[in-house]
Amino acid sequence: MELIPESYHLLDYLEESEVIDFSHPLIQKKRNKLFHEGQSDIDKAKIAFEFVRDEISHSWDIQSTRVTCKASEVLKYKEGICYAKANLLAALLRSQGIPTGFCYQRLMIFDTPDKGYSLHALNGVFLRSFNRWIRLDARGNKPGVQAEFSIDHEILAFPIQEKYDEKDFPIIYKKPIQKTIAVLEKHTNALNMYQHYLPENL
Repeated sequence: MELIPESYHLLDYLEESEVIDFSHPLIQKKRNKLFHEGQSDIDKAKIAFEFVRDEISHSWDIQSTRVTCKASEVLKYKEGICYAKANLLAALLRSQGIPTGFCYQRLMIFDTPDKGYSLHALNGVFLRSFNRWIRLDARGNKPGVQAEFSIDHEILAFPIQEKYDEKDFPIIYKKPIQKTIAVLEKHTNALNMYQHYLPENL
């Protein structure tokens, strides 16, 4: 699938915001621990991706009720759903001057269509070394889910099953779409939110 940036100004993908709060002391401390000047943008993207994928738990996987949203919250509590984890990965990479946006898929929330659908968030990352965008899914691996850092071909958490009306959206957004942030800000129980209230479409 051809990825389509919402904006062709890479600076739009480096902005700080309330939820991508990379100036926060916690983000700065982690940034200094993860990265150094000798690393390429590819090195930094892989390190950040694997940190968020492996060290930040997905709320549903650990059956936690805590809702996190801001990148600094996700880092502090080391947990969040895909929307929150995408905020943290964006914050870490933007702190290094690596343009990072937000991509979405429409997926079955569990394993059959009758159980409903939800939007799933992942990140689009622009690698200057290759002069192109790649997608990375730091949702977190588990049995049956194995996302990897890959430049040549995508290895995402969830292959799209079109026969079940799942969709892959090609746009790389500058900011998280508002409905994903709104649901995180509205709810206080992550498990209830995840099962019943995630947006189904863009």
